[in-house]
Formats: sequence, structure tokens, C-alpha cells
Amino acid sequence: MSERLEVNKTYKLYIGGAFPRSESGRTYEVRDNDGQFIANACLASRKDLKDAVVAARAAQNSWANATAYNRGQILYRIAEMMEGRRDQFAKEISSADGISLEDATDEVLAAIDRWVWYAGWSDKLSVLAGSTNPVSGPYYNFTIPEPMGVVGSITPEEESLLGLVDAIAPIIVSGNTCIVLASSRAPLSAITFAEVMATSDLPHGVCNILTGKKEELAPWFASHMDINGLDISGVSEPSLISDIKTSGAQNLKRIHSFSRGQNPHRILAFMEAKTIWHPIGV
Repeated sequence: MSERLEVNKTYKLYIGGAFPRSESGRTYEVRDNDGQFIANACLASRKDLKDAVVAARAAQNSWANATAYNRGQILYRIAEMMEGRRDQFAKEISSADGISLEDATDEVLAAIDRWVWYAGWSDKLSVLAGSTNPVSGPYYNFTIPEPMGVVGSITPEEESLLGLVDAIAPIIVSGNTCIVLASSRAPLSAITFAEVMATSDLPHGVCNILTGKKEELAPWFASHMDINGLDISGVSEPSLISDIKTSGAQNLKRIHSFSRGQNPHRILAFMEAKTIWHPIGV
């Protein structure tokens, strides 16, 4: 019997629930810590980013109007599916980071736990950030938190899966939709995570994942007029941060950078406060 050829995985973008190649046809090589070739990843272009924003905007209204309970259940289902792919995630992280499978598995478990943690906030946000305000007059005055809209996120280079969870979960749990630029150095687990979302109950377009170079795409994230907020936790270069904030000022884009770790303020950072007046009935 002749030796069989291994069928290697093709890593693509994730936009609107589909897995297209970059419209430019460009790819770049992903290598491990020893410089050995692992896979080709798509090098996303400005057009790919525009397509992702269109998909995110189209999905935002229905996702925001879903009940908090429903959003929480959908996110919890994603965690269940991550458990089923635990070994695959661990192998990809181990290969990219040059760490043992045991250490890679620890990162996967931490990522799953953190995803569940954020999912649990879905029906608690109104209690955390809402209030009934005292007013002078025969009125009720309520403040409730609402999603901002479409949010972009540039993920950290290290701890590629855990950083991806930190980038996505706090944005979408409140009803926002997102476009995420995965770790340039280690993007493979991000596309595997996209496969999890594609086969879950998450509506298409709620989360869109691009792979590519942050120095190329980050300025376009900042200047895109239909992206309402931006998480730049994965950007460390002072000159690039300055360019992003300058470009983002064009539409008063809310731009944040967070330290690592789970924090409900990552959710609230991309929410708006809506105040409602209602007369008191006699």
C-alpha cells in the first residue's frame, strides 16, 4: 500500500457565518517557536474588514433584541462545544507556542471557564448597571444599559485562545456584534473557535473573525465610520495606539484597552445608558 498524503486543514476567515478566503487572495505563513511551518493563514484586507462590518451591522439589531436569557444560553452552548474540541485547541496552542500539551490544555480550560463566566453576566447586567432614579414629580425614572452596536477588537499576541475569549465574550454577551482581529502570530485556534461558533446557535454575523497583520488593519478598524467602539488590548506599539486614537476620533469611537483577566467592566465599557421617564398612574 502506498503511503497516504495527510489532508491538512485550510484556515480561512469567518465573516457572516461563512468561511471565505481573503478577497485579495493573500496568505501568510504561520510558524512555530522553532520556525517550522505550520499552516497558511489568510491575510485579510480592508475589503474583508468592510464585509465583516456589513455582516455585524446586519446582525446587531436582532441580537440586541434577543432576551438576555437567550443570549446567555447561546453562549453557554458555545462553551459546551469548546469542551468537545479541547484536544484540538490544545494541539494548536502547543504547536504555535512551543509549550507542552498539558500547559496548552490548561489554557483551553481557562478559556472555557472564562467564556462561561461572561455568559453568566447576560441576565445580570441590568441589575449591575441599571437603576431607578429618584425624581421630583409624579414620574418613574429608569436607567437601563443597552448595547452600543458594532465593536471591533484587536486581540493580544500571547495566550491566543484566552485572549480571543476576552475579546469576544464581553462584547457580544450584552447584545453587541463584533469584528475580531486574531493573534497574527498564532491565529489557528481562532479559526477553530470560529468553526465552533458556526455550528452553534449563535446567529451569523454576530461575531466575525479576521486573520492578518494588525499594523495593516488596525488603522482601518479605527477609521471605519460604522464601528462604534474598539478594544485595542492587543496593541502595544505607542505609535500605532496614537494613530488608532486619532483616526477613531472622527466618529467619536469609544476606544479601550484592558489588562488581562475577567472583569465585568469589559462588558460595560461597550454599553450605553438609556434613561426613560414614565408617568405614575393614579
